[in-house]
Amino acid sequence: MASFKRTASAVWNGTGPDGSGALSGPSGVLENTPYSAKLRFQNEDGRAGTNPEELIAAAHAGCYSMALSFGLTNAGFTPTQLRCTATITMEKGDSGWSFAKITLNLEAEIPEISEEKFLELAQGAKAGCPVSKALSAVPIELEAKLV
Repeated sequence: MASFKRTASAVWNGTGPDGSGALSGPSGVLENTPYSAKLRFQNEDGRAGTNPEELIAAAHAGCYSMALSFGLTNAGFTPTQLRCTATITMEKGDSGWSFAKITLNLEAEIPEISEEKFLELAQGAKAGCPVSKALSAVPIELEAKLV
């Protein structure tokens, strides 16, 4: 069985409400990228630092797009462009914050594909994407359209 590992690290300093941390990974994309409770809950535009939800959304959008591209290629189609935005809706309940749902919004440019075949492959990629599988405890919605 083939396998591989990917690693990222977090360093946190201080208390939950007032502390802060940094995220890093070997690619250098995350290199001491700041995060904190303030950045997570009070920085609406998200430009001052990252948060776990943003990173999971990026991973999901990227993984889904790649999975769909492979599915399209295997079915004999060549996508011009796949644009996917993953939006994580958070809700605060009695036990704290949790993921309420994830919405994948896809706009796809794919020559010579029918709407029916496109939607079949788009749904298949949602079900088969490794990140979708990992997040399967959360409802995942797909809004897909050809442009």
